Amino acid sequence: MAPTALPVVIQGGMGVAVSSWQLAREVAMSGQMGVVSGTAMDAVLSRRLQDGDPGGHMRRAMAAFPDADMAARIMDKFFLPGGRRPGTPYKPIPKLTLQTARAGQELAVVANFAEVWLAKEGHDGAVGINCLEKVQMATPTALFGAVLAGVDYVLMGAGIPREIPRLLTEISAGRPGRITADVLGGRITRHIEVDPVDLLGDSLPPMTRPDFLAIISVDALANYLYRDPEIRPDGFVVEGPVAGGHSAPPRGKMQLDESGEPVYGPRDDANLAKMVELGLPFWLAGAYGSPERVEEALAAGAAGVQVGTLFALSLDSGITTATRSSLLQRLRDGTLQVRNDPRASPTGFPFKVASLTDTASEEETYQARPRLCDLSYLRQPYEREDGEIGYRCASEPVHMYLKKGGEEAATEGRKCLCNGLMANIGLGQERKDGYAETRLVTLGQDLAGARELILEYVEGWSARQAVEWLIARVPSARIRRVQFA
Repeated sequence: MAPTALPVVIQGGMGVAVSSWQLAREVAMSGQMGVVSGTAMDAVLSRRLQDGDPGGHMRRAMAAFPDADMAARIMDKFFLPGGRRPGTPYKPIPKLTLQTARAGQELAVVANFAEVWLAKEGHDGAVGINCLEKVQMATPTALFGAVLAGVDYVLMGAGIPREIPRLLTEISAGRPGRITADVLGGRITRHIEVDPVDLLGDSLPPMTRPDFLAIISVDALANYLYRDPEIRPDGFVVEGPVAGGHSAPPRGKMQLDESGEPVYGPRDDANLAKMVELGLPFWLAGAYGSPERVEEALAAGAAGVQVGTLFALSLDSGITTATRSSLLQRLRDGTLQVRNDPRASPTGFPFKVASLTDTASEEETYQARPRLCDLSYLRQPYEREDGEIGYRCASEPVHMYLKKGGEEAATEGRKCLCNGLMANIGLGQERKDGYAETRLVTLGQDLAGARELILEYVEGWSARQAVEWLIARVPSARIRRVQFA
């Protein structure tokens, strides 16, 4: 079980390792909930090892993994003492499928274990992991690795995570866990599974089930999940449309404003009184990144808030120093803008893109990038005419997408989130032809809190300073105090 005292602040799970173990650990040690990203951690671990594992952190975490032989296989495959030579491409890793290869499952389990283990090292604060329903082929192994490391909370949105409570119950008990695969045109039900005993055998330790928080946008979805005990989460994060990353499309027919962004209306706002009636704790997200908004959330009956942008911009986040410096400079001079792009993500969900020089937010830079899909986390499984499963991504080369039965209109404006988000944290692929992957930065659209903080911390702020600022008006009785190990 998670710590009994609920956090007032949940640090958002952002991007690919933007919500890194370092950031999550700092927030957790401040008495609030730190959250690591559970997206593409297999690629992150493999690339950190190929870069020589600066600081030895990955090796330290892997030394604590219950199955030393599994950890050793990954070390043998990817670790390069001293790191890659400049310009050398990263080695590929197994792609996700409905039945990911054994080596891919092992890499995912160890990678998510390592990230959570490092975030929890040396304290008893609350640590969560954030996954996306849209990346469901990665979910069972990612959550198994996190549970092995003692994660306190699992948070999931970008879809309807109705099967996650049962999945967590099963894998925490050491039993096989599975979720239903979303297969386009599928005529039979297929599943994505993880078997803890098959993967770890006698090395499998006792595990504790983490609490599950479903990230939702409206109270109707919360009510649907609440009604059935089999799919009921332990709480909710109610995320408004200005929150960073993916957001739910507007309810009803999609309409765009004069700048080409989705138009949201009253139907897209959650009824907080109905959230209170459910009796489960909930946190508000999207434009709640200030002390005043924290007060408002508490007054409305929420347990607190989830905040992403303040932490993404903090000195402890996983984005590169150069990218952070550019963002903070634009924040200081008042030119930082974030667009809710309805086309960028191949998932079809609107996706927030920060306007930044030399990134895929610029049309010229986007057009100059060769279309390819090699990381493939957002591939969609589909059933072919022969009954076999194929995989396609609307951001892959158009001719390949069409060959797989996709429609050309679905490819227009789509950007490669997987490679762009890896580039944000300094782990972008370098290809043999000399091309280096382009960044694609995401933030929330509400920058009011960040604009206030940059006036106080001109050169940038730490995660702990962000926490202290956010909870400045919260009564001390509501704030969990960490007891250090």
